[in-house]
Amino acid sequence: MQAKIISFSVRPYDGAMNTGRPAKYPRTPFGERTHAAREALGLSQAQVAEKLGITQMAYAFWERRTVALRPDQIERLAQVLKVAPDYFFGRNGEPSRKGGPVGKMRQLFESASRLPRSQQQKVLDILQPFVREHVNQEAKA
Repeated sequence: MQAKIISFSVRPYDGAMNTGRPAKYPRTPFGERTHAAREALGLSQAQVAEKLGITQMAYAFWERRTVALRPDQIERLAQVLKVAPDYFFGRNGEPSRKGGPVGKMRQLFESASRLPRSQQQKVLDILQPFVREHVNQEAKA
């Protein structure tokens, strides 16, 4: 009888593995942005909570539920997560547009952005050389 070698492969820890139990509630838009900023820095909820001087449970509540934070809390959170306070509200620091007419180019680009990828490439193939030529002419002047 010949001996058989049995080996077990041990999978290394994968940083993308889910930890903890599944959430009961979906994240709010504010919570999604907060979570994304925290993950981008590679911080845990506990680490962020410690920097804010609150409990991990309180911070987790901020990411999952609708919360009413004071302006000073939002500023401190923005500092910890290294983002502008407007980021949490989806403004990304850009001034909000008031209602009114939208330019023809913007309408065209918005329509083109909804085309299938292959069709978008055709628009780019026409537009990029035109814009490049204009930029080169301005650089020479």
